[in-house]
Amino acid sequence: MEIILKQDIENLGFKDDILTVKNGYGRNYLIPQGFAVLATTSAKKVLAETLKQRAFKEEKLIKDATKIADKIKEFEIKIAAKTGDGSKLFGSVNNANVAETLAALGQEVDKKYIKVEGGNIKRLGKYNATIRLHREVIVELPIEIVAEAK
Repeated sequence: MEIILKQDIENLGFKDDILTVKNGYGRNYLIPQGFAVLATTSAKKVLAETLKQRAFKEEKLIKDATKIADKIKEFEIKIAAKTGDGSKLFGSVNNANVAETLAALGQEVDKKYIKVEGGNIKRLGKYNATIRLHREVIVELPIEIVAEAK
């Protein structure tokens, strides 16, 4: 079954992508939830026209995302966390903590666009986070988890 996505869906695709999915997934989940529409010939023509009109706006979005990416690359992210014995953390550090730290540095990024390698960090050390600012602009951000001063 061919569908056109109406919004970004994690592990599936981006808005306005034409995808082939299993019939049940499309018919029972994506279409009823309003995440997608059936990719008929008329829907494809409407999509092509919309993409043509959006091309200029898309260029500006990519430029803006690239500027933000350059600012983010300059940051050295250090997140202080409470530790127990050795390098083990009380709790964990995740994408929400990275988003808070970026906001404190003056760069607002929604936590759903941040992926921390391994999901939740439970030990001190250096890790990488991936930030998707646009479908074509993805930033690798090194983060360091340090022990909180007692």
